[in-house]
Amino acid sequence: MDDMVNAPPLSAEDEIIKDTTFTYQGYQVVRSEFFAHINEPSIIFNNSKVSLNTACVNKLPNIDYVQILVNPEEMKLAVRPCGEDAKDSLLWCGINKKNGRKKPRQITCKILFAKIVQLMGWNPVHRYKMMGKLIESNGEYIFIFDLKATEVYQRISSDGEKPRSSRVPVFPAEWQDQFGLPVEEHQKSLQINIFNGYAIFGIKDSTVPNRIPLRN
Repeated sequence: MDDMVNAPPLSAEDEIIKDTTFTYQGYQVVRSEFFAHINEPSIIFNNSKVSLNTACVNKLPNIDYVQILVNPEEMKLAVRPCGEDAKDSLLWCGINKKNGRKKPRQITCKILFAKIVQLMGWNPVHRYKMMGKLIESNGEYIFIFDLKATEVYQRISSDGEKPRSSRVPVFPAEWQDQFGLPVEEHQKSLQINIFNGYAIFGIKDSTVPNRIPLRN
């Protein structure tokens, strides 16, 4: 596997079973969305607003302004640092008055929200969350998010009550009967092509899946 790291040194007491017949055939790489990921970069679209989480701000602590880029063909979204005076720059963080640390801020984006909703076939009532990765490309750091790999938090309304967001996410329907991508397909999906200085994932499927809750 291309992303395999070197194994740590083992002591003489460690028992190792050598198996030259093992292959990754039939294995699926479990999706990161199936784990708790409070410390992983994420982006949320909700109620005509967009925000990145604390993990994003912490990974780039010296950055105050970013630009948001969308690839409508690949259905990917990129967030890259920029200067305050850069065209289309956005202030992505604020200051916590209690401890003086930077914190994420919600950015109102009615037009962007509407365009993303239309592109992805989303329900504008719900909240959408996507996990991302910080990569380095041509000397700059960029967060990459796959708009197709979303956690959807549906808004539930009861008689006489204000609609509230569900705490249980809904995932794409095809995830129901799988843990993740087969190993070989997973490797291909992680190959990053460089195009005009930006990192673009090589996933070509542009279909918008139906969504169903995962069974417990």
